[in-house]
Order: sequence, then C-alpha cells, then structure tokens
Amino acid sequence: MTRYFARKIGLYLLAFWAGVTIDWAIPRLMPGNPIAAYVSRFSLNSQGPWTALYQLFNKAFGYNLPIWDQYWHYWDNLFHGNLGISLYAFPEKVTTLIAQAAPYTLALLVPAITLSYVLGNRVGAMAARRKALDNTVLPLGYLFQAMPYAWLALAAAFYLAQIERWFPVQGGSAAGVAAGFTWVYIWGLVSHWFLPFLTVFLVSFGGWSIGMRNLVIYELETDYARYLRALGAPSRLVRRYAYRNAVLPQLSGLALALGTVIGGNIVTEVVFQYPGLGHLIYTAATDQDYSLLQGIFIFIIVGVLVANFVIDIVYILIDPRTRLSMQGAAA
Repeated sequence: MTRYFARKIGLYLLAFWAGVTIDWAIPRLMPGNPIAAYVSRFSLNSQGPWTALYQLFNKAFGYNLPIWDQYWHYWDNLFHGNLGISLYAFPEKVTTLIAQAAPYTLALLVPAITLSYVLGNRVGAMAARRKALDNTVLPLGYLFQAMPYAWLALAAAFYLAQIERWFPVQGGSAAGVAAGFTWVYIWGLVSHWFLPFLTVFLVSFGGWSIGMRNLVIYELETDYARYLRALGAPSRLVRRYAYRNAVLPQLSGLALALGTVIGGNIVTEVVFQYPGLGHLIYTAATDQDYSLLQGIFIFIIVGVLVANFVIDIVYILIDPRTRLSMQGAAA
C-alpha cells in the first residue's frame, strides 16, 4: 500500500507541475499587453509620463525579466504563498480576491456535485428496474445531459427570474443589505444561489442517472447475478450487489467529470454574474490580469487534484478487489 500511495503522490505532483506550468504559460501566449492596457486607463496626454509609468509597472510585475527568470520567480513566489498583485483591482492581493470569491463557488459546487451524484445514482438505479420511472428518467436525463450549461442558465434566468420573478437574476446577495446572521441577508444569499445551483445540478444529475441506469441493467445480466437468481436469492439482494458494482465506474467517472463540472460552473457564474471564481476569471480575462488568472487556476488545479486523491482513497475503501491486489503485490 505504501508503494501504491507513493506512486499516486508522485503522479499528482507531476500533474501539479504540468498544470502550474501551463497555467503560467497560457496568459503569456494571449494577445495584448496587460501593462499597456492598464496604463492606458490613466489617459495621459504625453508620451513621457506614459512611458515612465509603463516601465514602473512593468518592473513591479516582473514582466521586464527574461521569460525563464519570470518562470523561476513565479515558482519561488508560489512556494512562499505569494500569488502576486491584481492589475484590475490594484493594489489588492490575488489571495485576497480569491478568498472573497471562493466561498461563493464552493457553496455552489459542493452541494451541486454531491446531490447530483447521490440522487442521480439512486434514481438511475431505480429506473433500471421500474419501467414507469425509466420512461421518464431516461428522456429527461438525456435532455439535461445534452443541455449546455450556458443555455440552461439563460433559460432559467429568463423564465424563473424575468417572467415569473421568483428569483433574482444576478448577484450573490441582496443589494443594500448588510452582511450578518439575519433572515433578510440569509434569504438574499439563498435566493441568488438557487438558480446557479439548479443549473449545475440538473446537467450533472442527467449524466449520473443515465450512467447508473445503464450500468445496473448491465450488472443484472451478468453471470454472478444469474447465478444468484438460480440459487433462489431474493431480488433485493441481487439488486444490492448490482448497485454496489455499478457504483465503482461511477466513482471513477466522478473524478474525470470534476473538470467539466467546474468549467460549466464558470460559464454559469458568468451568466448570473454570481460573484464566485468563475465570474472573477471572466473579469481577469477581459482585463488581461495575468496574476489573478494564474492564481485562480492554481486554486482550481489544487482543488481538483485533492478531490481526485480523496476519490482514489474512497475507491480503495469500497472496492475489496483493489485492496486484495495491493496486498498480493506487497506479499
């Protein structure tokens, strides 16, 4: 087991290095000059002050250094917990902006991913053995899974917010309400949170329900299920074994789907102008804020890698075959 975890940690460290390197390189491959765009906001009339201010900011952000020096400085700052200064919110630190936006994104993603996975698997498993439920879940599942996040978000915003006016269409909390543990403020948070949550939940729910339904049907037709039924085992016991075996591919699929769900969440936050990391990415991209873009993507990279590592551990705990194979390799 020690060898297994050592190999896994090595792979995750390699993935972290590759992710951070790509994260550092992509903004520098984007067209435009962020320092020039920022200095242009000051509307300086003469070239001299413009050039002096440009050189000052270029040196302050380290863009005057050779490209490899920028790369090593980036890693050095990263290991010291310094993600830099934001251009669009100068002189605010990137870590401060991420700390302000991350709770909104986590409060959106964690319930949406967890509930869609649990409920999608349960409903999909029930649909595999109930014809009436299968006739409704399957088409709805395909419909939700095929919907782009942006389209579903726009449809929800148009109907539920603009026409019915049940929910606010944008923002993260009620305007003009001071933050605190009051019912007015909490209801403002929940009402602004619900439509983005519903969008991410429905798309994910469709995929999990379809996947589990197909997997359970496959497991119920395998040799071990037929053998159990031939021995006179109760149908409930057979379905329980089928469900437990079908969960394993779904758990692996959860690890693979995290990146897609986070990408869909970014689009959803932009549509609703929800003040999470997705909306912050959009703002940083439009303002060519390298430091902020890199800092947010590092936060996402670390979050996805940690979640995948946790899923690996859970997979070992629930799959006895993996534990036995590890014990056999150790022996």
